[in-house]
Amino acid sequence: MHGDLHNLFLDLALILFSAKIFGLLAKRFGVPEVLGEVFAGIVLGPSIFGLIPLNEAIKILAEIGIILLLFQVGLEVDFPNLIKVGWWALFVALFGALVPFLGGFFLSHYWFGLDLVGSLFIGGALTATSIGITVKVLSDLGQNNKPFAQIVLGAAVIDDILGVIFLTALYEFAKYKTLQLDATLQLSFFIVFFLLIAPIVAQIFAKALFWLIKKSKEDSAIAPFIMGLILLAAYLAQQFGTPSILGSFTAGLALSRRFIIPFVVALKLEQELLQKVEHQVRTLMWVFAPIFFVSVGLALNLREIDFSSAEFWIISLSLLAVAILGKLLAGFVVLNLPLREKIAVGLSMLPRGEVGLIFAEFGRLTGAVNETLYAVVVFVVALTTLLAPIGLKLLFREKEAT
Repeated sequence: MHGDLHNLFLDLALILFSAKIFGLLAKRFGVPEVLGEVFAGIVLGPSIFGLIPLNEAIKILAEIGIILLLFQVGLEVDFPNLIKVGWWALFVALFGALVPFLGGFFLSHYWFGLDLVGSLFIGGALTATSIGITVKVLSDLGQNNKPFAQIVLGAAVIDDILGVIFLTALYEFAKYKTLQLDATLQLSFFIVFFLLIAPIVAQIFAKALFWLIKKSKEDSAIAPFIMGLILLAAYLAQQFGTPSILGSFTAGLALSRRFIIPFVVALKLEQELLQKVEHQVRTLMWVFAPIFFVSVGLALNLREIDFSSAEFWIISLSLLAVAILGKLLAGFVVLNLPLREKIAVGLSMLPRGEVGLIFAEFGRLTGAVNETLYAVVVFVVALTTLLAPIGLKLLFREKEAT
């Protein structure tokens, strides 16, 4: 145990150093920093040097990184604008989830002759968007407050909810060979209920914490109190069956400067304290968020892929086309955006990241996805994750030039 702990210290040191070095190099070459951090994980992980295993300790720290990132996103979100684009976000999410799923399923089942459950898992792996990668890329490019980015954020949150519901239903179907409709409806109800009450509860809780901080006159209490609130929100979200990141996002949203609930307007939080919260959370996020992005690279094992297999390339390129086109076309659902921003919406929804890998892993655990198909999903996930930041950078570089 003692030796394991020391190895973890070394692993974390390597992760943080390499994340920053590769991130800065990426930035130097005009590529979003997040891409460098993911690449650091690919270099350190089983794909190249195999120096760091993706163990439970790193997964936990990565989870803290992503919930901090989503809390920060919630803090900065323009709530009135998010509500204003709500329907467009819903349409983008539904189109961007349904088209890749149906395309992946029909291609796998009817064209490549895969069995029903395996095809469902392949389709599922193409549906969800990695919200963490998306928001970080938009933030790196300075686009996170634009109207199209609010649509992307709303769509990615809805995407995550749909992904959890679908994954749960699919896992139950794989186990029992029948659709457990009651369990799926119950989960859906809990998620909606949580999203309705969580912001109000978070505001009441935050008001109590801020009162304690003000009375104690100790700014040093801000970071532990807010971190406690974030972790509690993440825990409660999971208890309701939703991803932990939606809990932290909702908590951040509740503390946002522009978040207003008419009947609890008396809970409006003091701006000076909110500024201190934003500063301290940002500092924590700078430490933990890179661990998450490196962990995405660590989760990819490109050595598992047999690049000499014709079957691998045929299936991979077909599914990659579906994965890219499904999300890109989703951007064109938004009728009131200029062409460039429609493309930006589609590119922003492109990364599958850790979400696609979770579908593939569940499929492998149930025996529905074999090693070749797992390698295909890893390859498609890796490419969509890497293509999105590059595509967005090129899109907005061209805009700056014009």
